[in-house]
Amino acid sequence: MRVVGRVVKAHGLRGELVVEPSTDQAEERFAPGAVLHVSGVPGRSTLTVTAARWHSGRLLVTADEVTDRDAAEALRRGVLRAEASDADIADDDEFHDHQLEGLRAELADGSVVGTVTSVVHGAGGELLVLAAPDGELLVPFVKAIVPTVDLAGGRVVLDPPEGLFDPA
Repeated sequence: MRVVGRVVKAHGLRGELVVEPSTDQAEERFAPGAVLHVSGVPGRSTLTVTAARWHSGRLLVTADEVTDRDAAEALRRGVLRAEASDADIADDDEFHDHQLEGLRAELADGSVVGTVTSVVHGAGGELLVLAAPDGELLVPFVKAIVPTVDLAGGRVVLDPPEGLFDPA
């Protein structure tokens, strides 16, 4: 699954969703008939897109399962995912969550920090969740901190700023 957007809020009375896309292929991902998986909100697990349009710089999405403003409001902050294949990746610095999960996280000197267990998609960007000997660590998934993703070698190399792994 690939994160393709987040529901920002409801629009109008008929259940349109204001979506913040997180894909370069918004027209394809939100095309009529596309099935989106919803997480982060209770109750709804999938949406079937019936229409999508740009309005004042925002993507408005209509789905079969959302028929009024209340149903749309219930999806606020929901994360939208779509099925994806590795062929969907257009750039070398883009990865699917399943590709990162299970990778060994190590420092440049080779010392192991932990294992990537998941990726959290937040408003401020992605975080790698690491299972470490002393508990769970959250690492911002940005080039400055994670300069190397070596899928073939089964590892990510970390260059953390001073204090990132210090206890709070």
